[in-house]
Order: sequence, then C-alpha cells, then structure tokens
Amino acid sequence: MAITNWLLILGAVLLGTLGQLLLKAGTNAIGSFAFTSANLLPVSWQLATQPLIFGGLLVYGFSSIVWIMALSRVEVSIAYPMVSIGYVLTAIAAWQFLGESISAMRIAGIGVIILGVVIVARS
Repeated sequence: MAITNWLLILGAVLLGTLGQLLLKAGTNAIGSFAFTSANLLPVSWQLATQPLIFGGLLVYGFSSIVWIMALSRVEVSIAYPMVSIGYVLTAIAAWQFLGESISAMRIAGIGVIILGVVIVARS
C-alpha cells in the first residue's frame, strides 16, 4: 500500500480519536445529565453550545472527509480494520489526558486489537 494511503487512514484515525476526546471533555465540562422530555431542549442546547463538543463534531466531520479520501484509494476490507487503531489510541489518550484508568483486562484487549491490525495489514 502506498504511503499516501497509509497517511490518509492514519489521519482519519487520529482525527477520530481527537474528536472522541473532545466530545468526552465536553461532556465532562457539562456533567452528568439525563434525557427526559422535560429537559430535552435545555440539555440539547447545552450540548450544542459547549465549545469542546462543537469542536469534537467539527473534527469528526473533517475525519469523515479524510476517511472518504482513504476509501477512494484502499479496499474497505483493508482500510476498515485499521480503524481499530483508534480504539487503542483513544484508550491511551483517555488515560493520559482525561485521567481514565486502564485495567489489565483492557491492556490485554488492546493487545488483541493491535495483533488483529498487524495481521490484516500484512495480508
């Protein structure tokens, strides 16, 4: 696979990871909430006007554009499993930047994901 294709896939994955972290940071800033018919409009407004959430959605949108560019060049059966790298990066970044814990079981799962990506990449 050409380096440009790898860079497009990696770019889409990195942007997706950043988008996920921004969304989580935004929800952390708002705090816990429940969607009920009584608070649907106020909660929706809070979510829509939270800068981190808005930024996360923008990053996701850009990630989708980069992903579409990647899909135009790479077979989906090769490209899509590479999205799993995002699970690994998100878990590590959440641990590093959001203070989330990573248990031994999660580390084992991350190892399995990495192994799967390597197997698909080598096919």
